[in-house]
Amino acid sequence: MLVEVFLRRATLFLGILLYSAVANGQSDPRAKALCAQVPGIASQLTAISGMKLRHAVPCDFISKEQINQFLKKRIKETSSPEEVRAEELTLKKFGLIPQDFDLAKNEVDLLTEQAAAFYDYDRKKLFITDSTSSDSQTPVLAHELSHALADQNYNLARFIKQGRKSDDGSTARLAVMEGQATWMMSEYLARQSGTSLKDSATLAATMATMAAGDEGGDTKAEGEFPVFDKEPLYLKLTLVFPYTKGMSFQQAVLVRDPQQGFGEVFLNAPVSTQQILHPEKYFDRVKPTDPALPVVHLPRGYKGLVGGELGELEQGIMLEQYVGKTRAGKLAPHWRGCNFELQENKKAARVVLLYATEWDSEESAAQYFEAYREVMHKKWKSMTVTTEAADALTGTGDDGRFELRRKGAIVTSVEGLDPEIH
Repeated sequence: MLVEVFLRRATLFLGILLYSAVANGQSDPRAKALCAQVPGIASQLTAISGMKLRHAVPCDFISKEQINQFLKKRIKETSSPEEVRAEELTLKKFGLIPQDFDLAKNEVDLLTEQAAAFYDYDRKKLFITDSTSSDSQTPVLAHELSHALADQNYNLARFIKQGRKSDDGSTARLAVMEGQATWMMSEYLARQSGTSLKDSATLAATMATMAAGDEGGDTKAEGEFPVFDKEPLYLKLTLVFPYTKGMSFQQAVLVRDPQQGFGEVFLNAPVSTQQILHPEKYFDRVKPTDPALPVVHLPRGYKGLVGGELGELEQGIMLEQYVGKTRAGKLAPHWRGCNFELQENKKAARVVLLYATEWDSEESAAQYFEAYREVMHKKWKSMTVTTEAADALTGTGDDGRFELRRKGAIVTSVEGLDPEIH
């Protein structure tokens, strides 16, 4: 599934049994002084959220090298080479990563660079990297302790597991976890200066923008994160989404229900990234539709490789990458639902993409039809049009023959067909 990349990040940072990073007790003398702050910070976070601290949360240092070693091992343990290959093929089929991109290696490098701390919900313990700057340590502790509180009250492992039936819903759940922790960290910092996010929508928006790093402004020093800077747009935006848009979502829920807003997002989890991006759709319980995949009669030898959905988040990223941020911002919110499937014939070395997406009107679907035509033209090195009409386009691209069609509010595409077979 497309967001298995995304979900694996959640697993790596939220639910890990470290094989080499932990020792008996605090292995670094600096950790003792740092971790002495935990009870005081946890007490304030309890006051902010109303979630009870049911038991103490131990903490320790971990090195970047240990994280890197662990990530490599964990990916091998949690995903087979075929699953990683399927994820990579999917992203390449949609043009979200380059054709020569090594997804697994880049994922490890990116997460190693970005890791400042994480909460391990197996051991019920948090870890902070020994390279975290002194001025960042307290905010980082507040963020990870927020995860610990949520875990003690709502069981994060179960929360993640319950969302695995839906790609987009799983991403939304990750945004709940990281967004709430980012909100609580920000509120903790705000209260240190005598203010509160609850009293200021402007302050909440500013804090969410700061959490975005480069995506939100000049909060990152140039060259501070060289791996992140070189990543494809998809990996950049999906990495910051849970923290930024998740925080804004939590703010909206708390404005609506200050008393129950922290628990509500766990007890009645959002089902799509669209609900995260547009909280009113969460309040109205607007669910994604389930458009049927295009029917195509493939020759013998094809088998289903992977399937899933592109939510509003992924649609917006793809559109931004190929038709521009302004146009993407106007069109993506009209998304209603999506399905895709990859069918592979290994003997013929051919992968066919079956893709269907539904929009909220025929007009927005027609706009998407034109936008996706541009996506195909730009993601391929060459594209030849064979037939063209207002609602249908056929031709060939880099990976074979394609058929792009619109019927009402639904746009479908079949890509990668053998040019010799019709």
